[in-house]
Amino acid sequence: MADRPDGAGAAGRNRPALALHVPEPKFRPGDTVDYSHLDVGAPGDMPRPDESCDPSDMRDLAFGLVRVLGDDNLAAGPWDPKLDPDTLREMLGHMALVRAFDERMFRGQRQGKTSFYMKCTGEEATSVAAAMALASDDMVFPSYRQQGILISRGYPMVEMINQIYSNKADKLMGRQLPIMYSSREHSFFSISGNLATQCPQAVGWAMASAIKGDSRIAASWVGEGSTAEGDFHSACTFASVYNAPVILNVINNQWAISSFSGFAGSERTTFAARALGHGIAGLRVDGNDALAVYAAERWAANRARANAGPTLIEHFTYRAEGHSTSDDPTGYRSAQEREEWPLGDPIMRLKRHLIAIGEWDLERQEKMDLEASERVKAATKEAEKNGILGHGLHHPFRTMFQDVYEELPWHLKEQAAQAHRERLIKWPEGRPEE
Repeated sequence: MADRPDGAGAAGRNRPALALHVPEPKFRPGDTVDYSHLDVGAPGDMPRPDESCDPSDMRDLAFGLVRVLGDDNLAAGPWDPKLDPDTLREMLGHMALVRAFDERMFRGQRQGKTSFYMKCTGEEATSVAAAMALASDDMVFPSYRQQGILISRGYPMVEMINQIYSNKADKLMGRQLPIMYSSREHSFFSISGNLATQCPQAVGWAMASAIKGDSRIAASWVGEGSTAEGDFHSACTFASVYNAPVILNVINNQWAISSFSGFAGSERTTFAARALGHGIAGLRVDGNDALAVYAAERWAANRARANAGPTLIEHFTYRAEGHSTSDDPTGYRSAQEREEWPLGDPIMRLKRHLIAIGEWDLERQEKMDLEASERVKAATKEAEKNGILGHGLHHPFRTMFQDVYEELPWHLKEQAAQAHRERLIKWPEGRPEE
């Protein structure tokens, strides 16, 4: 298709040859890591505009980096949310619990108790702090690394583990991939493995909320790689045109599975800058600074509730672990990246901040970590009573035909009856769940 048409061979031969650019990460396995090219700015440098400002007045905020916590572990600048110590300790506790949960579920997968798991190590603030900045009944449309939202909203860990194990107590009846939770009671929309679909879903829900004259807003979460999907841009268009009360959170953790962020466009501009082309507000925030994440999410929520429009927030963070239990990051990135990441670890930074203001100490931190580990252990033991992968304790086979149609069509009734007969032939004495 790109060959020259016949008879055009002589034309343009003196022109310089075109060259295709293929993005390449700066560091590969074995390389020395140097992040000096990153301009993260200083805490307190970025202005905090009025929540009803015009998106065109926010250009610098889409290219800079909203930061609150400095190297001295103190909060600085206009984005400081000035949270009370109890709220900060609650936030720290949620993040510690998420990390303990991740560690145990990762071990469970390695022990064969479940088929799959995804950790959010290093990204806890982007879900916990963001969730705490929203109202508890605001509708969230998460991706697969936002377990912190459910934990922050008090969803029982036992139920989360039941779903991960796809056991007989799994409320989703084994129909979802592990870690793809859903809870109407906690305003947590079903996670979709089709990336970026949660963006138009969130915008559509927010539009419906506005049509009804409700007060609830919506928020979605996707990775930076998903912003290359058409669904993401369709969502931005609808959000802009209809002034949907929605927050589009983009978690830029530098890697989309084994593809670095350059393949989604990070070499050319920031992901927050995509808001500018759609005419919506754009913020770029230090995703490892829990106070900055909270402040940005609360700003965007207030803006949406005041009918001032949608906001796209890029959370600049780092995926400290592999993409999932099926991934080995040592095959495509330098082992030094995690240690050299200039924005540190969100849990450590919040802990040091509380210590710096005299509201925390190492002894209480050790106690919190131990209690978090014990809570997760107890929840895991309770969930394992309902079954683990391959132990036969799962939902009855007949349930695969349920909850799809209000009235089961005739052909599915025949298939269900046939499947039931075949299982009775295979197990003449029948099975307890049948």
